[in-house]
Amino acid sequence: MFDFSRVSWVKVQSKTIETLVMTFESLAAVVIIGICLGLLLYLSSNSNGAFGRIFYAVVSAIVNIFRAIPFIILIVLLLPFTKTLVGSISGPQAAMPALILSAAPFYARLVEIGLREVDKGVIEAARAMGAKKITIVTKVLIPESLPAIVSGLTVTAIALVGSTAMAGVIGAGGLGNLAYLDGFQRNNNTLTFVATVLILVIVFAIQILGDFVVKRIDKR
Repeated sequence: MFDFSRVSWVKVQSKTIETLVMTFESLAAVVIIGICLGLLLYLSSNSNGAFGRIFYAVVSAIVNIFRAIPFIILIVLLLPFTKTLVGSISGPQAAMPALILSAAPFYARLVEIGLREVDKGVIEAARAMGAKKITIVTKVLIPESLPAIVSGLTVTAIALVGSTAMAGVIGAGGLGNLAYLDGFQRNNNTLTFVATVLILVIVFAIQILGDFVVKRIDKR
């Protein structure tokens, strides 16, 4: 059924590295943007002022729009921007803008949900002790919601792996490109199978690592 002699293992290794680079480089940006956006959403949603409510409505709408656009459509829409930014519309680096803009709003919502789950009694106790807003954010909100933030990051990282596979179909490289271009289009089912197994291994590794970290930091 499978003919592994038709598999170029050097190419498989190269494409696996491309997938890992696309996933974790974009994930680094997603963490920064997502946490900042999540904090902005949480803090502005609790604002009593008109400016805070308007700000929340605007940011929330932007987040929802980017979350709603299917990734394959987003990457096509961003082609002109991508070419201007990185000088190309193909290769791993060309996939980065779409990967970041699709995953950051998704992760921001998960961060916001995690922050909302923090016991309000703990927040009120910090306020009663005279803690400033920045202190409450850094010493109460983020530490208390850290398990949820890390769990959300695991989900986001796995979603990014799937997105890199879709990006590969239109020339971004990685295992998705290998499975489609060298596997499917050249009728090499073995190569498609190998690429699929490697994507699953990456996904399972991320999930296991994420679960391990959550268990270590969850003090409840």
